[in-house]
Amino acid sequence: MSNFLYGANVHANGIRQHVLRYGGSDGERARRDPVILIPGITSPAVTWGFVAERFGRHVDTYVLDVRGRGLSSSGPGLDYSLDAQAADVVALAQALGLKRYTLVGHSMGGRIAVRAARSQPAGLSQLIIVDPPVSGPGRRAYPAKLPWYVDSIRQATRGMSAEDMKAFCPTWTEAQRQLRAQWLHTCHEPAIVQSFEDFGTDDIHADLPHIKHPLRLITAERGDVVRDDDVAEWQQLAPQTQHHRVPAAGHMIPWDNEEGFYAAFDDVLGHRLD
Repeated sequence: MSNFLYGANVHANGIRQHVLRYGGSDGERARRDPVILIPGITSPAVTWGFVAERFGRHVDTYVLDVRGRGLSSSGPGLDYSLDAQAADVVALAQALGLKRYTLVGHSMGGRIAVRAARSQPAGLSQLIIVDPPVSGPGRRAYPAKLPWYVDSIRQATRGMSAEDMKAFCPTWTEAQRQLRAQWLHTCHEPAIVQSFEDFGTDDIHADLPHIKHPLRLITAERGDVVRDDDVAEWQQLAPQTQHHRVPAAGHMIPWDNEEGFYAAFDDVLGHRLD
């Protein structure tokens, strides 16, 4: 039985923000903080549906289409900066009427969550940051390359199949590749280019000392996005950080080791994600 409830368009921070809701706030979920899940650079909300289904068993879950992706506001003339994306999340939580909530951010979404938390918004209870790019001014570059994103978006815009997507995501299942092929065209290329370039110019490490919320850092064993020395620096800047490295997983952790991903949360959401 699916935990999916509905998709909704919310006017917040001056734009249309599209979310998918799973689980609801009934029963045991009513006693746990809702989750806002923020996907990565080219992951519309729907591609995280299988994760949200599991979350929705235990907590009220909202998956966000970050501006310039999916069904949220997009197109030329929109501000695609990290600051704007972070302000979106804070405004969304307010518009949804969430008194307390947890932010779960993957990759770029993790950076968004960190920037949002810096302002110590009302209601934010904790952060779970999943394999975030730790690049920034004077730091090593994010290991992925921009053409990988741009080439796949352009092909998806023309139309592509799950078989075509193998060239970009060779280890994914056919169903995963089919969903990405279907939705990747909704990623506005200039938004993706700016976000990728901002990985090298935005300094999220400067945000970490300002974060006072409980924080869990979940990283992939493979992929070289977050190394052991990066974890040590992160914990020095935000000493409350608990770290869990997921074995047998690359950057797209739940695609590679789904159960290992859920196990990394322990019971920080109020219940184990079984």
